Amino acid sequence: MNKDLLFDFTVDKAARRIFITREFDAEHSLVWDAFTRQEILDQWSAPAPMRCKTKYMDFKVGGRRFYAMISPDGQERWVLQEYTSITPKTNFKLYNSFADEAENPELPGSEWDYNFSEQNGITKVYITVYNESLERMERLADGFRIGFTMMLTNLEELLATLSKKQ
Repeated sequence: MNKDLLFDFTVDKAARRIFITREFDAEHSLVWDAFTRQEILDQWSAPAPMRCKTKYMDFKVGGRRFYAMISPDGQERWVLQEYTSITPKTNFKLYNSFADEAENPELPGSEWDYNFSEQNGITKVYITVYNESLERMERLADGFRIGFTMMLTNLEELLATLSKKQ
């Protein structure tokens, strides 16, 4: 693991936005796949000791991903995402909301904008999260920072393993 890789997590309450920048020592196409392919997402996209289980995913504009983060005691926290824009290998956007098991969203949600670039074998991911509600953002921000940091660490470790296999 390269400890010199960039990681920045900034909260702008006035703009109701969270800005995340994270570098990975992995090929651009592998990092893109890690964010857009169900079988890879399920391996890293829940903070330990939770695990992730995707019920379905259709990565296309208008498509959805419906998944649960599952605690060790079996409690499920469902998330519904709808893809609103996709520019292959460089950008995708989605609308994210918590939901119940029947896919009924808990509104308000948040808009996510993912951008990918590579330079000298290092892939950089820029994520902007816009929260419709300042109150929701303030309520979730600290836990989100901790959980998302753990998830990105999971991803870094998974990418190191997957890179060795290529």
